[in-house]
Amino acid sequence: MSSLRTPLCDAIGTDHPIVQAPVGSVSTPELAAAVADAGGLGLLAMSWRDAESIVESYERATDLTDGVVGVNVVLDESTGVDDPEACLETCLDAGASVVSFSFGDAADSVERVHEAGGTAMVTVGSAQEARDAAAGGADVVVAQGAEAGGHVQSDVTTMSLVPRVADAVDVPVVAAGGIGDGRGLAAVLALGADGAWLGTRFVATRESGAHDAYRGALVDASETDTRVTEAFDRGWPGQPHRALATPELRRGEHDDRPGEGEPVAHTPGGDPVERYADLPPIEGVEGDIEALPHYAGQSVGLTDDVPAAGAVVDALVGEARTALGALPDAR
Repeated sequence: MSSLRTPLCDAIGTDHPIVQAPVGSVSTPELAAAVADAGGLGLLAMSWRDAESIVESYERATDLTDGVVGVNVVLDESTGVDDPEACLETCLDAGASVVSFSFGDAADSVERVHEAGGTAMVTVGSAQEARDAAAGGADVVVAQGAEAGGHVQSDVTTMSLVPRVADAVDVPVVAAGGIGDGRGLAAVLALGADGAWLGTRFVATRESGAHDAYRGALVDASETDTRVTEAFDRGWPGQPHRALATPELRRGEHDDRPGEGEPVAHTPGGDPVERYADLPPIEGVEGDIEALPHYAGQSVGLTDDVPAAGAVVDALVGEARTALGALPDAR
């Protein structure tokens, strides 16, 4: 398939202006590699990995593709991240050339990426945050709207946020939040973005690390089935997140938070997962899967199957081309 090129592609070295969101432990090396192999940017979430796991994950992904694999570093230490700077150094030492930052002041970290010859992306939730990020040296800004799944940085809709950010900065803009197909990609390009960032759509792919029950729940959900909440705050206190409105989510919003702290599942390594913890259901988790946060954006209604990630990238490009070509000639 021919490429769909924008200035974002030149900035990050991809064929298509498509970025796979780093959805925690769900963003496996296999997922990032599959997206990269199809011409997009595959991202690995690195903040909750130790140094050995960071290197292993990055090397595993890059061994599987000649495309571009990047990393994400969360800067807010209230998440339980011990040392974001050490995480960044390990990522750079492993060879990461594209680094995405979220939740925190990235200026010093951006400078370090540039010293290593890399490209820095910074997630923002307002036009002013975008200006600050660009002034701090960000090569790309990611405008995350309130429709996004997982932990959110804005309460402004993507449609309102993207043109504001695009007008505020001279660097490529990636739109995030509520984008689930090629029509969404075409729409954000029309709003002034240079590409799209998708999480929910890539969680429901064969290569993701999501538990089968989690993928199935996404496929069955509609656009009205998510809610912004702070219910799953054990591990990241006070940080809003969007997830499927499961009975467990509603339970966690009660003032008395029944059952808080009790183990409801176990990780593949046998560690207990407490009720209201921020860990989504991943492959190998055993126990009450429905009690874990099913992070999802409002695009979840467009997620109706579990294809290969490369097929998702191809479909996004094809659908975007069709949508852009079908626009009426308004005169």
